[in-house]
Amino acid sequence: MRIGLFGGSFDPVHLGHLVMAEQALAQAGLDEVWFLPAAAAPHKPEKAKASFQARLDMLQLATAGNERLKVNSIESELPTPNYTVNTLKALTSRHPEHQWYFLLGGDMLIDLPHWREPEKLVEMAGLVVMPRPGSTVPNQEELKQRLGKSARLLQLEGPTLDVSSRWLRGTLSSGGTARYLVPRAVEMYIEEHGLYGAAKAVHPMRPADQTGVKSG
Repeated sequence: MRIGLFGGSFDPVHLGHLVMAEQALAQAGLDEVWFLPAAAAPHKPEKAKASFQARLDMLQLATAGNERLKVNSIESELPTPNYTVNTLKALTSRHPEHQWYFLLGGDMLIDLPHWREPEKLVEMAGLVVMPRPGSTVPNQEELKQRLGKSARLLQLEGPTLDVSSRWLRGTLSSGGTARYLVPRAVEMYIEEHGLYGAAKAVHPMRPADQTGVKSG
């Protein structure tokens, strides 16, 4: 199968992430997109604000009901920091039958030549890129000059949401709301667990078959 890999801290996951994953399925001809929450991301030296388990739970809530969106916890099993190329090597060893495509925003693509073994990364996976406001995406030839002839690039078209997890954390910590910027189930999870400085709230018990995650 053609699998899109979407890595990141997802601290928290928001609608911008989900829009990008859905557009990648539609435009890049992918069979599935796997979300890969990082235990420790090398490009984000600060520690994640929510625990790995909490971020995993929120991703499971966000993707519930869409069988083509999966959540994979492999990076919690690998040495940290979680370099993308090492994750790709581990996934290829476990699933040699799949073709890999790495999803990233246009702002991150600019920094890709500075990642660990970037030439190996683009040799193992195609790149599916969503432009971000204020960023310029290199074309195919420019990318090959920077990363080698094996680089393959597909640029997505369509809606982009100018929202970031960092902005959401700041908004919540100052008493703001994430309503309509994260799935409702994720918003409730954040409130129930008091994440990011949000005031704890008690909601009626939700059926397990609707959330996929038990509150605790």
